[in-house]
Amino acid sequence: MPPETAEAAALYLDLLKRCLTRLAFPEEYRPLLAPAMPGGPMQRRMQPLLARLSCGLYRRVPVDVEARAAGSDWPADAETMVGLARLDQLQSAVRTVLEEQVPGDLIEAGTWRGGAAIFLRALLQAYGDRSRVVWVADSFAGLPAPDGRFRQDDGSPHWRSNAILGVPLAEVRENFARYGLLDEQVRFLPGWFKDTLPHAPIERLALLRLDGDLYSSTMDTLASLYPRLSPGGYAVIDDYGALPECRQAVEDYRRDQGISEPIQSIDWTGAFWRKQGR
Repeated sequence: MPPETAEAAALYLDLLKRCLTRLAFPEEYRPLLAPAMPGGPMQRRMQPLLARLSCGLYRRVPVDVEARAAGSDWPADAETMVGLARLDQLQSAVRTVLEEQVPGDLIEAGTWRGGAAIFLRALLQAYGDRSRVVWVADSFAGLPAPDGRFRQDDGSPHWRSNAILGVPLAEVRENFARYGLLDEQVRFLPGWFKDTLPHAPIERLALLRLDGDLYSSTMDTLASLYPRLSPGGYAVIDDYGALPECRQAVEDYRRDQGISEPIQSIDWTGAFWRKQGR
Protein backbone atom coordinates (compact mmCIF):
# COMPACT_ATOMS: atom_id res chain seq x y z
CA MET A 1 0.00 0.00 0.00
CA PRO A 2 1.51 3.38 -0.99
CA PRO A 3 2.35 5.64 1.98
CA GLU A 4 -0.31 8.20 1.12
CA THR A 5 -2.96 5.46 0.85
CA ALA A 6 -1.87 3.94 4.16
CA GLU A 7 -2.07 7.35 5.83
CA ALA A 8 -5.59 7.94 4.47
CA ALA A 9 -6.69 4.48 5.66
CA ALA A 10 -5.28 5.12 9.13
CA LEU A 11 -7.10 8.46 9.39
CA TYR A 12 -10.37 6.90 8.23
CA LEU A 13 -10.13 4.03 10.71
CA ASP A 14 -9.20 6.31 13.60
CA LEU A 15 -12.19 8.55 12.87
CA LEU A 16 -14.47 5.53 12.54
CA LYS A 17 -13.41 4.19 15.95
CA ARG A 18 -14.25 7.53 17.53
CA CYS A 19 -17.62 7.64 15.79
CA LEU A 20 -18.60 4.05 16.61
CA THR A 21 -17.79 4.64 20.29
CA ARG A 22 -19.11 8.23 20.19
CA LEU A 23 -15.83 9.46 21.65
CA ALA A 24 -15.98 12.05 18.89
CA PHE A 25 -19.13 13.42 20.53
CA PRO A 26 -18.57 13.81 24.29
CA GLU A 27 -22.27 14.26 25.16
CA GLU A 28 -25.29 12.03 24.76
CA TYR A 29 -28.98 12.27 25.46
CA ARG A 30 -30.89 9.84 27.67
CA PRO A 31 -34.69 9.68 28.06
CA LEU A 32 -36.22 11.21 31.15
CA LEU A 33 -39.31 9.02 30.87
CA ALA A 34 -38.80 5.41 29.89
CA PRO A 35 -42.02 3.70 28.69
CA ALA A 36 -41.80 0.93 31.29
CA MET A 37 -40.75 3.20 34.15
CA PRO A 38 -43.31 3.54 36.96
CA GLY A 39 -44.31 7.09 37.71
CA GLY A 40 -46.85 9.45 39.16
CA PRO A 41 -50.01 10.89 37.59
CA MET A 42 -48.14 13.59 35.66
CA GLN A 43 -45.81 11.09 34.04
CA ARG A 44 -48.68 8.77 33.16
CA ARG A 45 -50.47 11.67 31.46
CA MET A 46 -47.37 12.85 29.60
CA GLN A 47 -46.30 9.56 28.10
CA PRO A 48 -49.34 9.03 25.81
CA LEU A 49 -49.24 12.68 24.73
CA LEU A 50 -45.55 12.54 23.88
CA ALA A 51 -46.08 9.27 22.01
CA ARG A 52 -48.86 10.82 19.87
CA LEU A 53 -46.64 13.78 19.07
CA SER A 54 -43.64 11.53 18.31
CA CYS A 55 -41.74 13.49 20.93
CA GLY A 56 -39.72 12.68 23.97
CA LEU A 57 -38.06 14.32 26.94
CA TYR A 58 -34.31 13.83 27.20
CA ARG A 59 -31.53 15.00 29.45
CA ARG A 60 -28.03 15.82 28.25
CA VAL A 61 -25.40 13.66 29.92
CA PRO A 62 -21.62 14.20 29.56
CA VAL A 63 -19.76 11.09 28.44
CA ASP A 64 -17.15 9.72 30.84
CA VAL A 65 -14.38 9.74 28.26
CA GLU A 66 -12.06 7.44 30.20
CA ALA A 67 -14.79 4.85 30.80
CA ARG A 68 -15.94 5.01 27.19
CA ALA A 69 -12.39 4.61 25.85
CA ALA A 70 -11.92 1.62 28.17
CA GLY A 71 -15.21 0.05 27.08
CA SER A 72 -16.58 0.00 30.62
CA ASP A 73 -19.84 1.93 30.27
CA TRP A 74 -23.19 1.46 28.53
CA PRO A 75 -23.51 3.99 25.67
CA ALA A 76 -26.91 5.49 25.00
CA ASP A 77 -26.55 5.40 21.22
CA ALA A 78 -23.02 4.32 20.22
CA GLU A 79 -22.85 1.29 17.95
CA THR A 80 -20.29 -0.41 20.19
CA MET A 81 -19.34 -0.55 23.86
CA VAL A 82 -16.01 -2.37 23.40
CA GLY A 83 -13.72 0.65 23.75
CA LEU A 84 -10.59 1.62 21.88
CA ALA A 85 -8.13 -1.08 22.96
CA ARG A 86 -10.34 -3.90 21.65
CA LEU A 87 -10.92 -2.05 18.38
CA ASP A 88 -7.17 -1.45 18.07
CA GLN A 89 -6.56 -5.17 18.58
CA LEU A 90 -9.05 -6.03 15.83
CA GLN A 91 -7.27 -3.64 13.51
CA SER A 92 -3.89 -5.22 14.28
CA ALA A 93 -5.28 -8.75 13.86
CA VAL A 94 -6.98 -8.07 10.53
CA ARG A 95 -3.94 -6.28 9.17
CA THR A 96 -1.80 -9.26 10.17
CA VAL A 97 -4.02 -11.93 8.59
CA LEU A 98 -4.19 -9.91 5.38
CA GLU A 99 -0.44 -9.35 5.23
CA GLU A 100 0.27 -13.00 6.02
CA GLN A 101 -2.52 -14.22 3.72
CA VAL A 102 -4.18 -16.31 6.42
CA PRO A 103 -7.20 -17.80 4.62
CA GLY A 104 -10.76 -17.28 5.74
CA ASP A 105 -13.55 -14.86 6.53
CA LEU A 106 -14.17 -12.80 9.66
CA ILE A 107 -17.03 -13.33 12.09
CA GLU A 108 -18.49 -11.64 15.13
CA ALA A 109 -20.67 -13.93 17.22
CA GLY A 110 -22.69 -11.60 19.42
CA THR A 111 -22.88 -8.15 17.86
CA TRP A 112 -25.30 -5.96 19.92
CA ARG A 113 -25.71 -2.84 17.74
CA GLY A 114 -23.11 -4.07 15.25
CA GLY A 115 -20.23 -1.72 15.98
CA ALA A 116 -17.31 -4.15 16.08
CA ALA A 117 -18.60 -5.99 13.00
CA ILE A 118 -18.99 -2.66 11.21
CA PHE A 119 -15.37 -1.96 12.06
CA LEU A 120 -14.32 -5.36 10.68
CA ARG A 121 -16.03 -4.54 7.38
CA ALA A 122 -14.35 -1.11 7.37
CA LEU A 123 -10.96 -2.76 7.85
CA LEU A 124 -11.47 -4.91 4.76
CA GLN A 125 -12.54 -1.80 2.85
CA ALA A 126 -9.60 0.30 4.05
CA TYR A 127 -7.06 -2.41 3.29
CA GLY A 128 -8.47 -3.18 -0.14
CA ASP A 129 -9.75 -6.71 0.45
CA ARG A 130 -12.65 -7.53 -1.89
CA SER A 131 -12.95 -11.28 -1.31
CA ARG A 132 -13.53 -11.95 2.39
CA VAL A 133 -16.90 -11.86 4.10
CA VAL A 134 -17.79 -10.41 7.50
CA TRP A 135 -20.32 -12.73 9.13
CA VAL A 136 -22.58 -11.27 11.82
CA ALA A 137 -24.11 -13.93 14.08
CA ASP A 138 -26.65 -12.95 16.72
CA SER A 139 -30.11 -13.83 17.94
CA PHE A 140 -30.99 -10.14 17.48
CA ALA A 141 -33.24 -10.73 20.48
CA GLY A 142 -30.74 -10.81 23.35
CA LEU A 143 -29.27 -13.72 25.29
CA PRO A 144 -30.87 -17.16 25.61
CA ALA A 145 -32.41 -18.17 28.91
CA PRO A 146 -30.62 -21.11 30.57
CA ASP A 147 -31.91 -24.31 28.93
CA GLY A 148 -30.44 -26.89 31.28
CA ARG A 149 -27.56 -27.97 29.03
CA PHE A 150 -24.90 -26.22 31.09
CA ARG A 151 -25.18 -25.81 34.85
CA GLN A 152 -22.68 -22.93 34.66
CA ASP A 153 -25.49 -20.71 33.37
CA ASP A 154 -27.94 -21.63 36.12
CA GLY A 155 -28.96 -18.45 37.88
CA SER A 156 -27.22 -16.19 35.37
CA PRO A 157 -28.91 -12.77 35.35
CA HIS A 158 -27.56 -11.63 32.00
CA TRP A 159 -30.42 -12.87 29.81
CA ARG A 160 -32.79 -10.74 31.88
CA SER A 161 -31.18 -7.66 30.29
CA ASN A 162 -32.57 -8.46 26.85
CA ALA A 163 -34.48 -5.19 26.69
CA ILE A 164 -31.03 -3.58 26.34
CA LEU A 165 -29.05 -6.40 24.71
CA GLY A 166 -31.66 -7.44 22.15
CA VAL A 167 -31.15 -5.22 19.10
CA PRO A 168 -33.29 -6.11 16.05
CA LEU A 169 -31.59 -7.19 12.84
CA ALA A 170 -33.19 -4.29 10.96
CA GLU A 171 -31.51 -1.81 13.31
CA VAL A 172 -28.12 -3.48 12.94
CA ARG A 173 -28.46 -3.43 9.15
CA GLU A 174 -29.32 0.28 9.34
CA ASN A 175 -26.18 0.88 11.40
CA PHE A 176 -24.05 -0.79 8.70
CA ALA A 177 -25.79 1.30 6.05
CA ARG A 178 -25.22 4.51 8.03
CA TYR A 179 -21.47 4.06 7.50
CA GLY A 180 -21.82 2.97 3.87
CA LEU A 181 -20.73 -0.59 4.73
CA LEU A 182 -23.81 -2.73 4.06
CA ASP A 183 -22.94 -4.71 0.95
CA GLU A 184 -22.33 -8.22 -0.39
CA GLN A 185 -19.31 -8.67 1.90
CA VAL A 186 -21.59 -8.62 4.97
CA ARG A 187 -23.80 -11.61 5.77
CA PHE A 188 -26.07 -12.16 8.75
CA LEU A 189 -26.76 -15.34 10.71
CA PRO A 190 -29.88 -14.63 12.82
CA GLY A 191 -30.82 -17.09 15.56
CA TRP A 192 -29.46 -18.84 18.64
CA PHE A 193 -25.86 -19.97 18.18
CA LYS A 194 -26.71 -23.60 18.96
CA ASP A 195 -29.08 -23.60 15.97
CA THR A 196 -27.28 -21.43 13.41
CA LEU A 197 -23.54 -21.97 13.82
CA PRO A 198 -23.16 -25.76 13.42
CA HIS A 199 -24.46 -25.55 9.85
CA ALA A 200 -23.40 -22.03 8.94
CA PRO A 201 -22.09 -21.87 5.33
CA ILE A 202 -18.60 -20.84 6.44
CA GLU A 203 -15.63 -22.86 5.19
CA ARG A 204 -12.67 -21.09 6.80
CA LEU A 205 -12.19 -18.24 9.23
CA ALA A 206 -9.20 -15.96 9.72
CA LEU A 207 -10.73 -14.20 12.72
CA LEU A 208 -13.34 -15.29 15.24
CA ARG A 209 -14.60 -12.58 17.60
CA LEU A 210 -16.81 -13.99 20.32
CA ASP A 211 -19.05 -11.81 22.49
CA GLY A 212 -21.64 -14.25 23.83
CA ASP A 213 -21.51 -13.49 27.57
CA LEU A 214 -22.85 -16.89 28.70
CA TYR A 215 -21.16 -20.28 29.10
CA SER A 216 -23.59 -21.83 26.60
CA SER A 217 -23.14 -19.14 23.94
CA THR A 218 -19.37 -19.23 24.30
CA MET A 219 -19.15 -23.03 24.19
CA ASP A 220 -21.60 -23.33 21.28
CA THR A 221 -19.57 -20.82 19.27
CA LEU A 222 -16.19 -22.37 19.96
CA ALA A 223 -17.44 -25.91 19.28
CA SER A 224 -18.92 -24.90 15.93
CA LEU A 225 -16.41 -22.36 14.65
CA TYR A 226 -12.99 -22.90 16.20
CA PRO A 227 -12.32 -26.01 14.04
CA ARG A 228 -12.80 -23.74 11.00
CA LEU A 229 -10.27 -21.16 12.20
CA SER A 230 -7.16 -21.29 10.01
CA PRO A 231 -3.68 -21.68 11.49
CA GLY A 232 -2.47 -18.15 12.10
CA GLY A 233 -6.04 -16.97 12.68
CA TYR A 234 -7.21 -15.12 15.77
CA ALA A 235 -9.70 -16.18 18.43
CA VAL A 236 -10.84 -13.01 20.22
CA ILE A 237 -12.94 -13.29 23.39
CA ASP A 238 -14.66 -10.11 24.50
CA ASP A 239 -15.86 -11.19 27.95
CA TYR A 240 -12.93 -13.32 29.12
CA GLY A 241 -11.96 -11.04 31.99
CA ALA A 242 -15.37 -9.71 32.99
CA LEU A 243 -17.70 -12.72 33.01
CA PRO A 244 -16.79 -15.93 34.86
CA GLU A 245 -19.19 -18.03 32.76
CA CYS A 246 -17.46 -16.98 29.55
CA ARG A 247 -13.98 -17.51 30.99
CA GLN A 248 -14.91 -20.98 32.23
CA ALA A 249 -16.27 -22.00 28.83
CA VAL A 250 -13.07 -20.86 27.12
CA GLU A 251 -10.88 -22.71 29.61
CA ASP A 252 -12.99 -25.88 29.41
CA TYR A 253 -12.93 -25.88 25.61
CA ARG A 254 -9.20 -25.23 25.44
CA ARG A 255 -8.51 -28.01 27.94
CA ASP A 256 -10.75 -30.52 26.17
CA GLN A 257 -9.24 -29.71 22.76
CA GLY A 258 -5.65 -29.57 23.97
CA ILE A 259 -5.20 -25.93 22.96
CA SER A 260 -2.00 -24.62 24.47
CA GLU A 261 -1.46 -21.30 22.67
CA PRO A 262 -1.06 -18.58 25.31
CA ILE A 263 -3.97 -16.25 25.96
CA GLN A 264 -3.01 -12.59 25.71
CA SER A 265 -4.91 -9.81 27.46
CA ILE A 266 -6.19 -6.83 25.46
CA ASP A 267 -7.59 -4.78 28.30
CA TRP A 268 -9.55 -5.40 31.51
CA THR A 269 -11.84 -7.95 29.83
CA GLY A 270 -10.82 -8.71 26.23
CA ALA A 271 -8.35 -11.48 25.39
CA PHE A 272 -7.13 -13.39 22.33
CA TRP A 273 -4.83 -16.07 21.05
CA ARG A 274 -3.51 -17.07 17.62
CA LYS A 275 -4.19 -20.58 16.44
CA GLN A 276 -1.15 -22.69 15.60
CA GLY A 277 -0.84 -26.05 13.88
CA ARG A 278 -3.88 -27.63 12.30
